[in-house]
Amino acid sequence: MLGAALTVVGLLVSWVVWRRRGAASGLRGVAWSLLPLAAGLLGLMTILWRLVTDLVGFFVSLAFNPVVWGGVVVAALAVVLWVVSGVMRARGVGVRKGGERASAEEGRRPAAGIDSASGGAAGAAGAQGQSRRGAKQQAGGDDDFGEIEDLLRKHGIE
Repeated sequence: MLGAALTVVGLLVSWVVWRRRGAASGLRGVAWSLLPLAAGLLGLMTILWRLVTDLVGFFVSLAFNPVVWGGVVVAALAVVLWVVSGVMRARGVGVRKGGERASAEEGRRPAAGIDSASGGAAGAAGAQGQSRRGAKQQAGGDDDFGEIEDLLRKHGIE
């Protein structure tokens, strides 16, 4: 019913457009005018009507329900905090630098290679050996990679 009513209104508008702008614009208007009728015949107008009534109901409950307004405030706060954190990261405010981050992670991680069967001393010695090898590679290793790492650190990329 609604689809047929919208089609009739659209056809009347299309007839006026046809007279003023020509056949091409009028035919385009007729094509658009037939879509509500097709939607009604397919049963899509019922779905569209339910969608519109649900949206209107949502916005009416939004206007008169303080709990919903609390949800809107919390959502807005979350968006503001997300945007502020992005600005802070872009400016480097509140972000740990490379050396501080690495030392903080080493302090949190257990030593590599420690297992309960072999005992703590052997595992700790193995971990120290690995860290010494890493230091030797950094100090006397590939100079090309050292330069690249320095460049990345300079630009705050890890």
